[in-house]
Amino acid sequence: MLTATEGRRPQDICNLMIAVLLFISPWVLGFVGDVMPTRNAWIVGAVLAIVALAALSAFAEWEEWVNVVLGIWLMIAPWMLGFTGNYNAFWTHVVLGALTAAVSAWAVWDYRHEPHATA
Repeated sequence: MLTATEGRRPQDICNLMIAVLLFISPWVLGFVGDVMPTRNAWIVGAVLAIVALAALSAFAEWEEWVNVVLGIWLMIAPWMLGFTGNYNAFWTHVVLGALTAAVSAWAVWDYRHEPHATA
């Protein structure tokens, strides 16, 4: 019998919270007037939330790898998109990107090191 939380990992809930933080960060941290980091935060935040919700409903390892890539993108986006001078946007992307990549790598490690039932 499946439990309500089977297949759901705390990492997916963390990624969903990170997605929400990323999405609202332009308003909260005051960089909504800077188009490039704002759009990046909104787009990556929305994609991260969709993938996290998908992982919560039916876990698949590829979802975590997508989140690792999104996290790495967030960390390099300030240089790639040219907003290293915006202190709030810069640190938001770097810190939330590092958290996303770390949490998702943890989910992959967790998945690969848990005993799998063979039917």
